[in-house]
Order: sequence, then structure tokens, then C-alpha cells
Amino acid sequence: MITNTTIQESNQSILKSHQRNFNHLAENLESKGLDVNQIIQQIRNLKIAIPSWALGTGGTRFGRFPGGGEPGSLEEKIADVGLLRKLNPAADSISLHIPWDIPKDPKAVLQLLEREGLTIDSVNSNTFQDQPGQAHSYKFGSLCHSEEKVRKQAIEHNLHVVEYGKQLDAKTLTVWLADGSNFPGQQHFRNAFTNTLESLKEIYSGMPSDWTMLVEYKPYEPNFYSMVIPDWGTSHLLTQSLGTQAKVLVDLGHHLPNTNIEQIVARLLHVGSLGGFHFNGSMYGDDDLTTGSIKPYQLFLIFNELVDGSLDSSVLNPPVSYMIDASHNSKDPLEDLLQSLEAIQIAYTQALVLDRSKLKQAQENNEVSPCQTIIQDAFRTDVRSLVAEANRQAGGAIDPVGVFRMAQTREILIEKRGRLSQSTGL
Repeated sequence: MITNTTIQESNQSILKSHQRNFNHLAENLESKGLDVNQIIQQIRNLKIAIPSWALGTGGTRFGRFPGGGEPGSLEEKIADVGLLRKLNPAADSISLHIPWDIPKDPKAVLQLLEREGLTIDSVNSNTFQDQPGQAHSYKFGSLCHSEEKVRKQAIEHNLHVVEYGKQLDAKTLTVWLADGSNFPGQQHFRNAFTNTLESLKEIYSGMPSDWTMLVEYKPYEPNFYSMVIPDWGTSHLLTQSLGTQAKVLVDLGHHLPNTNIEQIVARLLHVGSLGGFHFNGSMYGDDDLTTGSIKPYQLFLIFNELVDGSLDSSVLNPPVSYMIDASHNSKDPLEDLLQSLEAIQIAYTQALVLDRSKLKQAQENNEVSPCQTIIQDAFRTDVRSLVAEANRQAGGAIDPVGVFRMAQTREILIEKRGRLSQSTGL
């Protein structure tokens, strides 16, 4: 549907305008002593996983309105991410959710991944839904459940997820639990935490030694009085008890309104416990909107902490995994993911061009106004042409969404898969 020739022809048609914008920005950055070529390489090195469940139209508890042409199999999902990678090379991997994405033929899937230039970033377990034929229900919890037989079932599911991941050369298991309670007194807080920890220990001991477990937190939903893992501190407590291969996963939507997420990121980096991100946009809660569409300044401030930590030799945190986690109800899923990819790259690049030596000096001297000016100067720098140049040099499109629309990609997918096709997932 989209070939390298299509991308190059599109790039050529807007190259003059792009070069004019890029040259102006490059000259400005170089006058400040920044190495533009080095920044471009850093942008190209940033890799972001695509969630398999976000390739179809999401839904709400009131309804779902499929957009047509959605991928109905794991193979079609891989093909869609391959399209994204052609347009924006930052999309180099896929995050799978089991049992939505169980591979029927792992060897064939690996061959398809190699052909598309992709890998499996992580595998995600699902104990927040009851599956057909399942012996015990997760209505009142999974890894935290008061009944051992339910906990055992959830543990076995996670271990099965690891086995599927091993077949596809994955190295990461992501665990998010819907476990919690809706009413005071419904659940024994300490027992629920103890059960969860003991269950996670059993899963952790069943992982290969070169794997990582990411433990995700969420303050509310689907339970509204309490969640067993409601915050980063609880995730950190659990990972510290599990071992060095367990880390905390931060989902931008999994925070109460006005939470200082960038400070959480700094704390986790400081103690070497930050393992990964789920990027999305949030206005009220876990809205799962397009990354950067609601709070772009917050996204930049988060990357400011990430870049600052990467430059500090005293920070011993391992490399952080980046993934998008979105549920788009009214927008083309692939266009949404392309917009999220660009927003993440922009925020990262803005953090790269920040004058850290000046900021550090202002911080040490407690010069509040200059600190704000330095931070906001970086955020207000229009780095879009720099991101576009990095993608162009990597073989991608200067205007990914423009190429996607110009090639009538969604229309072709609808013709190929049907107007009523629905993707597995949310």
C-alpha cells in the first residue's frame, strides 16, 4: 500500500519547504553550541513500541464504532505496524496482549516480523477479563484473590504468556492488575497485598533470567474504592521484593488529576527502578487519548527528567522501554499512532535542546525566573523540522499522516478486510 517510492515522492514534493525550515532551526541551534547531527542521531535512536490492541478502534462502556479495515489477526496487526514503521522508523516493535494475540505459528510470525523489520517488545498478561472456558472468575481479583485456586489460575496464565513471548524472542512481561475493591471493608488490604506479592514471586521465578517484569500501577478503575497497586510507591515496593529484573512501568493516564508525573519519573530514575512507559494523553483520568494532544508541556517535562537522568553518571537505571498505550474511539487508529509517535519525538527533542548548563547554574543560585525561562525556551522551540529530518534520513516520511492519507491507506484496508472488520483488544 505504501512503498518506499511513495514516501520518497512525497518527501521530494515538500523538500524545499522542509529544508528551509530545517536549515533555519539548525543554524539557530548551532549558534548555541549544539551539535545538530548528534541530535538527529539521538532522535533516530529513540524507539517506540506499538500496542497491538491500539490498531483497531477503541470503545467505551456505552459502545464501539469500528472504522473498517481493522486487523483481524496477529499477522494483519504486524502488517499494520510495518506500515507505521515505513512512515516513521521509530515504530520498530510491537507489544502483544495475550490471549488476544496468541501466535498460531510462531516460526511464521518471526519470519513476518523479520520481513517487516520489527520485533516483539513485550507481552502483556490479561487477568482483568474472564476468558471463554476459564475455570475460575476474576470478578473479585486475580493475583490478590482470597482463594488460592483463583490465584493459581492467574499465575499460570502469566507463565503461559511468558512461554508465548519466548517463542517470539520477547524479553519483557508487563503485568497490570485490575484487582481492588469498590466498597470499604470489601477487601483486606494487607492480605490482598501479600497475596499479590507471593503470586508475583512465583511468576518472577518462572521467567528466564534475561527477562524483565514491568509492574504497572493505577489509582482507580475498574475498582473505585481501592486498587491493590494504586501508585508508583506500591509498584516500587513490589519490584524491590521481587529482584533486579523487576521494574516499575509508568502509564501517563494512570494518575490522579494534577499529579506531578515528572517528579515520579525522577524518583524512580534515582533509585534505578524505572522500567518503561505507556504513553497517551489524559484530561481527566485514564482517557487514553493521543499522546501530546492534551498536555504537551507535561510530556516535555517528563522527557526533560529522562534526558537529564541519561546524562548523569550517578544514575544507574537500566534502559527504559517506551510504548504507546491508547484507545481511540473517534479517530483512525493508524493516524492516531502516527501523531503519538511524532509527539513523543518532539518532546524528546525539545528536552535534548535544553541548555542544561545554564539551567543547572540557575538552579544552584536559586534564580527562579531564569529557571522558568530556560525550561520554557526549550519547550517553545519548534523542533518539528528536526524530527522530520531525522525520520527522512532514516528512510521515513517528512509528513507521515499526509502520506498515509494521500495513499488512501484506510480505504485500501477497508476494501481488503471489510468495512465491519473489528480488531481484537479493547
